[in-house]
Amino acid sequence: LALGSSALLAAVATVAVPAVLTRGLHLDGLADTADGLGSGKPAEDALRIMKQSDIGPFGVIALVLVLLAQVAALSQLYGDSWVRGATAAVVSATAARLVLTLAARAGVPPARPEGLGAAVAGVVPVRGAVPVAVAVTLGAAGAGALLGSYDVVRTVLAVAAAVGAAELLLRHCTRRFGGVTGDVFGGLAETAATTALVILSMNV
Repeated sequence: LALGSSALLAAVATVAVPAVLTRGLHLDGLADTADGLGSGKPAEDALRIMKQSDIGPFGVIALVLVLLAQVAALSQLYGDSWVRGATAAVVSATAARLVLTLAARAGVPPARPEGLGAAVAGVVPVRGAVPVAVAVTLGAAGAGALLGSYDVVRTVLAVAAAVGAAELLLRHCTRRFGGVTGDVFGGLAETAATTALVILSMNV
């Protein structure tokens, strides 16, 4: 690794930098979504819990597990090679942005009449979302090709798994809350990124 930094430190930095740049927006959304889902309360009460400034136990658990998984996966990838770790970081971040685009597709309602969820829900035509998904998948395959033939398959699987995991969460939140919120979008992004990193770190 460059400058002699350890794989673990590189992994922590890779997770920390985007969190700082986004002011923890996606991580906060993940925690709030976990609190809302874990509350077991009706949609209106769950949405109110999600708007509170403090983080509940479900949010803390979700944050700890996701951050540990991301750092562990990246540490292994950086341990293999700097290029592999950096490629995984880019692929996972791109997959996270892809699921945000897909979650904003037509037909996905907002849970509230105001807020970020209402502003972006349903704004992406389905016919526009599909080409984006194809382009991202092909881009991931291209990135994997730089590392080896098997990595082409691995990166495509990572993107597909990220989209699948995020889609499951999206559908659950839509049923649970009646739609999406800005917090849900954050939760989707972190879910996708974590899933992609875990798949990319698997030596199978």
